[in-house]
Amino acid sequence: MASARERSAGTGDLVVSADGTQIAFDRSGTGPAVVLVASALADRSDTAKLAALLAEDFTVINYDRRGRGASGDADSYTPDREIEDIAALIAHVGGSASLFGSSSGAVLALRAAAAGVDVDRLALYEPPFVVADGDDGPPGDLAQQVNALLADGRDGDAVRYFMTRVQGMPGAAVFFMKLMPKVWANLTGMARTLPYDIAVMGETQRGEPLRPEEWQGVTVPTRVLTGGKSPAAFRRAADAVTEILPRADHRVLHGLGHGAVVMTPRKIAPQITEFLKMS
Repeated sequence: MASARERSAGTGDLVVSADGTQIAFDRSGTGPAVVLVASALADRSDTAKLAALLAEDFTVINYDRRGRGASGDADSYTPDREIEDIAALIAHVGGSASLFGSSSGAVLALRAAAAGVDVDRLALYEPPFVVADGDDGPPGDLAQQVNALLADGRDGDAVRYFMTRVQGMPGAAVFFMKLMPKVWANLTGMARTLPYDIAVMGETQRGEPLRPEEWQGVTVPTRVLTGGKSPAAFRRAADAVTEILPRADHRVLHGLGHGAVVMTPRKIAPQITEFLKMS
């Protein structure tokens, strides 16, 4: 899909995606390749600890999704551009790799596999599909609200809106995050990519069953992980994924919540490693 040209970057490496956008990444470890696909409002710093743990067994590509960190961006966006970014990274490591994605990054990983990118295996943590009527989903006008705030230059308000209305974070927690200048600056620096994750999710958070035809290209072994402390809607979403994919299963990790990839990577890494090593 994308032919990759690489050169050294100051804080990692760069690969050039199909549309010419430079994608920054860190490469570590040896062995079969796995690419880490971050969630909304996250860059490779958020998955650095997980990358270090997985590097004991794999060649790990931990990258900044476009518009984040040291990666570039383009004037227009569709999820296909991010799929091309993943394809370029996979080309860099020899033409095939497994993917691990969390939250909306899990859905992006699924979309890459569905589009025909050469993926060996998929490990996914809590893809945030909303598949049952009555499960809490984002506001119906989420895209309009976020786009309006960004158009007004209110990037911080867009981040707060997304965190409270989509991620379910208490307003007090967001307030305390604002008191940490480096953390808040990093989050607001990624605010312009919120519409990207909204586009990646598409029509999958409306309390309706997943459409099998949308994911029929996903034929590789897939494991969906969910946290036992997370809302039950995540487990219903995981079950929905396993029902429509021919080679998928679902494991619940007791005691973990939606932020486990960042907060407790040591409890997730063994699950990913076990699955990716299966013959």
